[in-house]
Amino acid sequence: MRLLLFTLTIATITNIYSNENAIFKYRLKDNMRLEYIKTPKEVDRLSELFRNGVTYARLRMNTFLYNNEHTKDYIISAIGGSLIYKSGYLNGFGFTTAFYTSNNLINIGDVPFDKIKSAKDTFSRYKVAKTRSYSINTIGQAFLEYRADRLNIRVGRFLFESMITSSNDSKMIPNAFEGVALKSEKIYNTKLQLAYLTKQKLRDHENFHHLLAYKDSRDDSADIWKENDDSSMNRTILLSELKARGIKDRMFVLDLKKNLNKNTILLNYSIIPDLLSYSIFEFNHKFDFKTLNIIPSFKFMYQFDNGAGEFANANLKGDTRGYKKENSLDASMFASRIDFIKKDFRVRFGYSKIADRADFITPWRAFPTKGYTRAMGQTNWYANTTAYMARFDLFHIKNMKFTLKYALENFDDKKVAIQSDSRVFTFDILKRDFLDFKNLYLKFRFANVVGDDDIISSDGILKSDPSYSEARFELNYLF
Repeated sequence: MRLLLFTLTIATITNIYSNENAIFKYRLKDNMRLEYIKTPKEVDRLSELFRNGVTYARLRMNTFLYNNEHTKDYIISAIGGSLIYKSGYLNGFGFTTAFYTSNNLINIGDVPFDKIKSAKDTFSRYKVAKTRSYSINTIGQAFLEYRADRLNIRVGRFLFESMITSSNDSKMIPNAFEGVALKSEKIYNTKLQLAYLTKQKLRDHENFHHLLAYKDSRDDSADIWKENDDSSMNRTILLSELKARGIKDRMFVLDLKKNLNKNTILLNYSIIPDLLSYSIFEFNHKFDFKTLNIIPSFKFMYQFDNGAGEFANANLKGDTRGYKKENSLDASMFASRIDFIKKDFRVRFGYSKIADRADFITPWRAFPTKGYTRAMGQTNWYANTTAYMARFDLFHIKNMKFTLKYALENFDDKKVAIQSDSRVFTFDILKRDFLDFKNLYLKFRFANVVGDDDIISSDGILKSDPSYSEARFELNYLF
């Protein structure tokens, strides 16, 4: 694998600047993911493989302002971006490499780096602890690809979007995976994806690491940020425990999306042998009333304990006070929503209920309640959590999109390690062609969280107040 990645990277560097026919044509979706408009074509000779490739360059800047009455405020700004090269395709075979970088420009506020919340994905906590450097430089994608009319196969490092995994590209560097992925589309209105994933690189890491293993800090305190330290990772699934049992945390993913008349069915089955498995079912139906569309949806998600509970426990942080079964990782969720869409306006009402069993363990950035009740920066898939959300979207007003969200999050007061109830308000603006510059994107996000400060847990402990406010300002320029 390392030899493959090295070879692809060298080929890219030596050929990217000599490519006279490169066409920089791509755009950003509303979620800030890249959408390629023009991709390389088939070539007839090996010599044309590099010359007919396409380069995509992205300059990106993010600024975060954070305010919390219980901690110190801060302002952090970072600049970086990506350089992506896609080769031409010879008999269907080609390759892609992508270099990403993030570099802190401003860091105002006497806040320890390990206490930073909203801006933590602009730097690597492990790298700061080891070298004091606030930069990230990484080869986030490097894969061989075979593409045919209805089939695509990737081997190497890539971004993988499914019901259980996501690139979650909302800050500086996307979440990525290593492995093999197969995608088939346009067969009976069905999209099928299969993947065998061996490693992951979270957004604030330079190097790829384990998919489902948290590193303990017995030898080095910085080691807790070396492996999978995502906020949705269970910290009692330790790498040392997996090694002692000879368990390889590899993930098999089957993801299916089927369009049938006015119905959309989504299915996912994913398994990490000897640890956990997941089943997800989602259904959408569209009622068309000429000028108004009404789309109800519902989602079931199950997490099955296939052995992880032998050494791990039900709470993500390892504190099981208030949980019914401390060593069972079984979990389930029901979520529903209804959309009212009229031209450029959408209203959505969402609901989610997590069973009073275990917390969901989903450190692959595709959040269980996403699209239903999740607001910016929120984790509301702890055991026995109920959430409600109202969302309002206004599209295409002078190349602008406005989004308002208001969520009520009701957490279990008895559970010691879970935050108190909160009310969340978020406001987003996305502006394309900002200042009349083509391919310049502005994104502004604001969040205000008001939490209860008088909740006493089952052990008589005053629960933490989750209140804070933050603003995020992002600029993207695509070359």
